[in-house]
Amino acid sequence: MVLQRKENVIVKKTDAFSDRIVKMSLFIKRNRDEDVMTKQILRSGTSIGANVAESINAQSPADFVSKLNIALKEADETYYWLKKLYTAEFITTKEFESMEKDNIEIIKLLTSIIKTKKSNMTPSE
Repeated sequence: MVLQRKENVIVKKTDAFSDRIVKMSLFIKRNRDEDVMTKQILRSGTSIGANVAESINAQSPADFVSKLNIALKEADETYYWLKKLYTAEFITTKEFESMEKDNIEIIKLLTSIIKTKKSNMTPSE
């Protein structure tokens, strides 16, 4: 509906972040023998991009905002699991800081898009 797939910053960033989450999860599972938290972060971290992708074909402005709100909640959850993996020493400081930076950037972008869209919506939307 509103977002265009090819040239869109949030689409690109969430796709790249999802790829990093998948690679990180596989690495931790294979090399550090941790399964519970990696399943959680894999689910929430890839769900961000999936919900952004769904928002592209939203049925209405309200549906668009709803999909991005779900993506935002998943981004918040992903940040939680990143912190847990870091404090449990499954990822290094460098890995955590890099992922944290991208995660926070996505949270800020989603928040901005949602606020802008809501402010431009009419009461009937």
